[in-house]
Amino acid sequence: MYRILIVEDDPAIAEALASHLLTWDYEVKIAEDFQHITEEFIHYEPQLVLLDISLPAYDGYYWCTKIREISGVPLIFVSSADDRMSQVMAMNLGGDDFVEKPYDIQVLLAKIRALLRRAYSLSKQGNLLEHGGVILNAGEASILFHGEKTPLTRNELRILQTLMENAGKFVSRDRLMLQLWESDSFVDDNTLTVNMTRLRKKMGEIGLEDFIETKKGVGYKV
Repeated sequence: MYRILIVEDDPAIAEALASHLLTWDYEVKIAEDFQHITEEFIHYEPQLVLLDISLPAYDGYYWCTKIREISGVPLIFVSSADDRMSQVMAMNLGGDDFVEKPYDIQVLLAKIRALLRRAYSLSKQGNLLEHGGVILNAGEASILFHGEKTPLTRNELRILQTLMENAGKFVSRDRLMLQLWESDSFVDDNTLTVNMTRLRKKMGEIGLEDFIETKKGVGYKV
């Protein structure tokens, strides 16, 4: 049974969403203290977060950043902000998907199921991949390099796992997009660019600036 944390300012929306999730046998907690979302996250240990952007005190972008500092747990933004910039920013900061309000509850549930399936089917594999001194642990959604462990978001994990499984060979953008989102999540070419940029930055911070090679019109390889 998966645990889901709902971070939503509107009590009516939060309660209705929680009620639907409970009927699908998810465990659900509605965040109560909007000053200390990180503490609620740590205490509850959810396996997926539903996060609104407009929140008291600090917005959803802020809390996404804080969660990403400690975890790669799947995270879906659920927001009435329907402009493209909001969506891109949400993905850039570590969101795995973006659902606009008002939403169809069946569509949201389908996205939740798909993301949980993709995320935790990787965990069940528990496999390790190594290339160039970098160890990718799919079960923990992390990489280890020179003794330093770095957490990955689920999208970053998907990208890096696909590249390391095909080490030495270029992987096309189309193939990476298929591996990441199939047909049931927010996706376009720019979204892949955003996730790849974020992953490159994270790799660069641990001394792996050139780990991922790009060939225009061909794809990426490690």
